[in-house]
Amino acid sequence: MALRRRYKYLEPEAASRLRNLNLVARSVVEGFVSGLHRSPYHGFSVEFADHRKYTPGDNIRDLDWRAWAKSDRFYIKRYEEETNVNAHLLLDVSASMTFRSRGLSKLEYACFLAASLAYLMVRQQDSVGLVVFADGIEKRLPPHSSTLHLNELLRTLETVEPVAETDIAATFHQLAEMIKRRGLIVILSDLLDEEREVLRALRHFRHRRHEVIIFHILDPAERRFPYSRLSDFIDLETGSRLQVDPRFVRQDYLKQIEAFINTYRKGATESNIEYVLADTATPYDRLLLAYLARRSKVH
Repeated sequence: MALRRRYKYLEPEAASRLRNLNLVARSVVEGFVSGLHRSPYHGFSVEFADHRKYTPGDNIRDLDWRAWAKSDRFYIKRYEEETNVNAHLLLDVSASMTFRSRGLSKLEYACFLAASLAYLMVRQQDSVGLVVFADGIEKRLPPHSSTLHLNELLRTLETVEPVAETDIAATFHQLAEMIKRRGLIVILSDLLDEEREVLRALRHFRHRRHEVIIFHILDPAERRFPYSRLSDFIDLETGSRLQVDPRFVRQDYLKQIEAFINTYRKGATESNIEYVLADTATPYDRLLLAYLARRSKVH
């Protein structure tokens, strides 16, 4: 799959590592959408659509032996429902996502994950789209599976700008009504909004029969609060300042951030939503590869 140029959020080294995981990636993408097909591996109830090249690990029952006899190459039969899966990457660009204690900001980390997931899905001939949001929808690219579309998606990631405020719940409710066809929703966000309202909005996606995966992106400083000196803490979305001696608030803060994470983890589990805690201290490609490998074992 040839891309037009080098893109900021799809590093050649990381893309190479992802490219070598054809079997894992295929298994994962099928796992993402297995619930979306009546017959995802057989096609008894759906019409034949086209072929794709055989990948080691494909079910040999789907090999087209007539195509092999004509071309001496292995092809897998694809069926109509298998060609119509839509994935939507929901990228949070609210100002809180610009926080970084070191290395990548949460927004940059999310962009790298989005680029990698888009690359994998298009490589597996699945359609993928992008929604950039904060206090509303900033930009939306409908799902497609072409390399030209992937180039446009990657260019869009390079141009995202943070937005001062956020309203995750209202945006998710809006998207749940807009995205008519059953599909896969992948959320890349720090989820810094009122938890109960966000979880209610996530259930709206499930009510519309979408599969949902959350990459909950947090900076290690947000999780561990490593500060020791009197400091001014600035709200990135409102600009308000608060001077705090970390020694007196650390224990309460750590309890609250753990409760915050657990609320989303528990709420996601109860709604049959997959939850992945993404700490920006973990290299994004390592986190993604570990997640893909783990998910391939489940599916």
